[in-house]
Amino acid sequence: MEDDLRRDLEATTAARRELGPAHDDELIEAFLERLDRRLAESSGASERALKRTRDHQREMTLGGMAISIPILAIAAFFAGLAGVIVVCAMLAVIAVASARG
Repeated sequence: MEDDLRRDLEATTAARRELGPAHDDELIEAFLERLDRRLAESSGASERALKRTRDHQREMTLGGMAISIPILAIAAFFAGLAGVIVVCAMLAVIAVASARG
C-alpha cells in the first residue's frame, strides 16, 4: 500500500509540474480524496478483524464455561477440592489463550 501511495504522490507531483501552479488546489484535493478512501478501507478491514477476534474470544469463554459445569461436578465427586482447583486452572488457561488470539 505504501508503494501505491508513493506512486500516487509522484504522479500528482508530476501532474503539477506539467499543469503548473494554477491547478494545485484540484490536484491536492484529488490526492487527499484518494488518501481518505484508502484510510477508510484499511480502517474498515481492521474493524472487521477486531470484531472477529472479539467474537472468537466470546465463543471460547462461553464454551469453556458451558463445559466446565459437568467437569466441575465430576472433578468434585472423584477428586474433591484438588480436582475443582485443576478444572478452574484449566479454565483460566483457556481464557488467557483465547485472549491472546
